Amino acid sequence: MADYDLSHLSFLVVDDNQHMLSIIREILRAFGVTDVHDARDAAEGFERFRLAPMDILIVDYLMEPLDGLDFIRLIRTAGDSPNPQVPIILLTAYTEQYRVISARDAGATEILCKPISANGLYSRIQTIIQHPRAFIKSNRYTGPDRRRQEKEDYKGKRRRDGD
Repeated sequence: MADYDLSHLSFLVVDDNQHMLSIIREILRAFGVTDVHDARDAAEGFERFRLAPMDILIVDYLMEPLDGLDFIRLIRTAGDSPNPQVPIILLTAYTEQYRVISARDAGATEILCKPISANGLYSRIQTIIQHPRAFIKSNRYTGPDRRRQEKEDYKGKRRRDGD
């Protein structure tokens, strides 16, 4: 595993659980991150992001009144979103396939299952750095390219204008 200097990156953590905010903040600080912002709900998180764009967002799935998927859609599609292409890591304890697919389809860049670990979080950040994904904007989807791999033997329709 390559070590990255994360000290120049800014993070926004959006979670309605103060304990989880503290844990994530401390993990990021252990990685050398000095610019960590947090918000207790999606509306506050969007406002913080709008006023001071961040490099990577970490958001909880289950929040009220807007959940993590609503927040991701807001970041990806709102006219006043300063960076719809920002990488977003979604934290969730709900790993049923339909929820993971919903998160992917909302525009999550990476998904991290709870309980989180420092290694798991670092791995997602490392993937974002090492393998940035193309951004797709269409009538039905806005977010990182959901295709993770190119299959040389694939013969079906690609459904992307650039393919």
